Amino acid sequence: MIPVFVGYDPREPVAYHVCVNSIIRHASQPLAITPLALNSLQDYKETHTDGSNHFIYSRFLVPHLTDYKGWAIFIDGDMIVREDITNLWNLRDRHSAVQVVKHDYKTKRSTKYLGSKNEDYPRKNWSSVILWNCAHPLNFALTPKVIETSTGKYLHRFSWLKDSDIGELPIEWNWLPDEYGPNPAAKLLHYTLGTPCFDDFADTPQSEEWHTEHTYTNYCQQNT
Repeated sequence: MIPVFVGYDPREPVAYHVCVNSIIRHASQPLAITPLALNSLQDYKETHTDGSNHFIYSRFLVPHLTDYKGWAIFIDGDMIVREDITNLWNLRDRHSAVQVVKHDYKTKRSTKYLGSKNEDYPRKNWSSVILWNCAHPLNFALTPKVIETSTGKYLHRFSWLKDSDIGELPIEWNWLPDEYGPNPAAKLLHYTLGTPCFDDFADTPQSEEWHTEHTYTNYCQQNT
């Protein structure tokens, strides 16, 4: 069973469901998929006032939610998975506390969906796909209280870890088509500026794949 935590934002629930459908369609192993919805997180109170989505800080609760045991995957909800997520799961490295795609880029836009600020900062988008080693002792520091009171700079730059504790994933597992352009070899598409469900981003690069997945998600076989 592969534990997968997916960011959920009530302003775009369609994004979550399309993302989950893409994971299920390609998976070859059983999955335990959990939405990171703030209303369901009994041990955590969101105190931050910055951020562009509702799961910007709750992603760091994953070790706590797994009782600091085993491994888990976190991904943002504004994504679709194009390949078996088992192949991401199989990249686990027990020497790492987390594994991420180590992006190094400057954004094309100063604002993104719903007018949210889109600033450049070190390690931008590293935390949007995380292969969590939840049992790693260094991750025990991530209690709900610590997350409630820590800054975005501290959390999103993985400041509780040394650089050597942060393992690297292939960039194809967090490809940003709206920033980098199309990539037919991408294993996961991350529409970081805005999911194509928003009118302003309906025609972003590789948006047609999101719209196709949306159609699959809404599919229901009918009597003929």
